[in-house]
Amino acid sequence: MKKQNEDIAVLTANREKTIVRVSVTGIVTNLLLVAFKAFVGLASHSIAVILDAVNNLSDALSSVVTIVGAKLGAKQPDKKHPLGYGRVEYLSSMIVAALVLYAGITSLVESVKKIIHPEAADYSAVSLVIIAVAIVVKLVLGLYVKKQGAKVNSGALTASGSDALFDAILSASVLASAVIYLVWGVSLEAYVGVVIAGFIIKAGIEMMIETLNDIIGKREDADTVRELKEIICAEEDVLGAYDITIFNYGPNKNYGSVHLELPDTLGVDDVDRITRRVQTDVFRRTGIILTGIGVYSFNTSDDAAAQMRNEIQKAVLSHDWALQMHGFYADPAEKTIRFDVVVSFDVDRKEAIETLYGEIGALYPDYDLLIVPDVDVAD
Repeated sequence: MKKQNEDIAVLTANREKTIVRVSVTGIVTNLLLVAFKAFVGLASHSIAVILDAVNNLSDALSSVVTIVGAKLGAKQPDKKHPLGYGRVEYLSSMIVAALVLYAGITSLVESVKKIIHPEAADYSAVSLVIIAVAIVVKLVLGLYVKKQGAKVNSGALTASGSDALFDAILSASVLASAVIYLVWGVSLEAYVGVVIAGFIIKAGIEMMIETLNDIIGKREDADTVRELKEIICAEEDVLGAYDITIFNYGPNKNYGSVHLELPDTLGVDDVDRITRRVQTDVFRRTGIILTGIGVYSFNTSDDAAAQMRNEIQKAVLSHDWALQMHGFYADPAEKTIRFDVVVSFDVDRKEAIETLYGEIGALYPDYDLLIVPDVDVAD
């Protein structure tokens, strides 16, 4: 566990440095773009260009918030918060989303005003060149920030990168409207501003929803669960891995629990050895710390129990809402049967379990049953 804590500390420190470095790059770049676009917008009386500059200013503020969130999230665990401060980053992502949403609403209001009270734009060749350069800069910045965000698993960075790429598209629409005005004399400034505002608002809402999902808790990625099962089941004597649950305490700070199905012939010392190896292998390959490992006992030498298992499994899985049966163990001597069933969200769990008690009880009336309903969390 000491080694795991040391590895986590190193990963956290490197991640924080990357986020700060990338965010500072974004701040400097966006502030330069703000200066150039504001100059062009004011000189040419272009509301679309001015709103584009405002959008870049909100991007710079977002990067500042991202840095603050990364710094706070990297604080070491203490007595009051033993699992660290990683979830602070989700709050910073929410603030970033709110800033983007505010910028979009403000842009929409200003664009509508320009539609009601139009003002002719006056573009120069220098203005068009500056806008074109800004598009290229935003493309490069967006690709860089998004790549680094995916690398360090930072939702705020990834969102900023996607936003920058989108900004490049919006700036291209501003450039197109300028060219149309110069060639045909048709002013689309205010209308382009409305379109830009709409896309900014949409991006802000999507960012907010994604962050809310992280805070509330969402289904674990299927590929992650599959990888965990492959790692765990590769361990000798492990017959299955079930009830995998991952608890997220911030980006790259994941704790988990799992039930292992093991032969009923193993002793406590064997189980201890296996579970410790599983914890080590999972952390080294995924960074997830398994803080809880439960055990299901599997009948390995009782043919009667194996036959009961097959018969009961057939009866259970005949229902569409019974997604999986595991953790089965029958003790003919004690006349007990116990197993878990993963129940779909599409059915009333209480009624489903009562149905199974009735059906299995009819098959084996002399046995005491224990049927545990499981939630379809990740399987």
